[in-house]
Amino acid sequence: MRVTICDVGPRDGLQNEDAVLPAATRSELVSRLVAARLPRVEAVSFVRDDVVPQMAGAEEVVAAVERRDGVELSGLVLNERGYERFAAAALDRVNCTLAATETFNLRNGNASLDEAVARVKAIVARAEKPVTVTVSCAWGCPFEGEVDPGVVADLCERLRAADELVLADTIGVATPRRVRRLVERVSILGRPVGAHLHNTRNTGCACAWAALDGGVTVLDASVGGLGGCPFSPQATGNVATEDLVWQLEREGVQTGIDLDALIATSRWLESVLGRRLEGYVYRAASWPA
Repeated sequence: MRVTICDVGPRDGLQNEDAVLPAATRSELVSRLVAARLPRVEAVSFVRDDVVPQMAGAEEVVAAVERRDGVELSGLVLNERGYERFAAAALDRVNCTLAATETFNLRNGNASLDEAVARVKAIVARAEKPVTVTVSCAWGCPFEGEVDPGVVADLCERLRAADELVLADTIGVATPRRVRRLVERVSILGRPVGAHLHNTRNTGCACAWAALDGGVTVLDASVGGLGGCPFSPQATGNVATEDLVWQLEREGVQTGIDLDALIATSRWLESVLGRRLEGYVYRAASWPA
């Protein structure tokens, strides 16, 4: 079994930090992840600097990354203006995102659900690079609570022109059985399916395994467990990439990632941010003992 791990730390992780890191530091983080042989890295998002200052200077970040054959760099966009900036940058994949609920779309993207779908479809139609569509709040919304799996499946049906569909547990309420069932349901559409999981209630790695059982081909994770949700303060970070990779490799799932280099990147990032991160693997005793 093989799976593509996408590290979203440089975007989804740093976006939720209070500190605003210089573009050069963010580029170095991406370069370190590239050197660790992450098959995909979500490097930047193309959003307004005044709204998300942590993502300012996306073009500068991309330009300074030390590239490596076989590693795909992606950028996130919310609208066609963001896509225009993406198209001018040297990236390999575009990630469009919208939420499964009306309220979250209004709060996060200033658009209704139907407007958000129209935006995504417009980007898919004009994109010259592979398109991932990420559906956030797939298992729960901080404003509307439980989300009907049928609503998520129907939304994915409307977006099946994308090259890949990723289901995101934005506030960390997914559980393994629910994850597997929804992944299986969306996989029927005939598109590669991924999962973006948070570890708010310590279910992230278990849900990742359930997603694999359901048929995902892509798993998002974040170096050091960085991340969260600005609309749900208790929604802590994504699954730590190093923890997920250790678990998968231990179970015989091939990731192609240099775990030692990834752990070194987490340690470096701790020194940059000046605080302890959420990953556990590199705090454990050396293996084998």
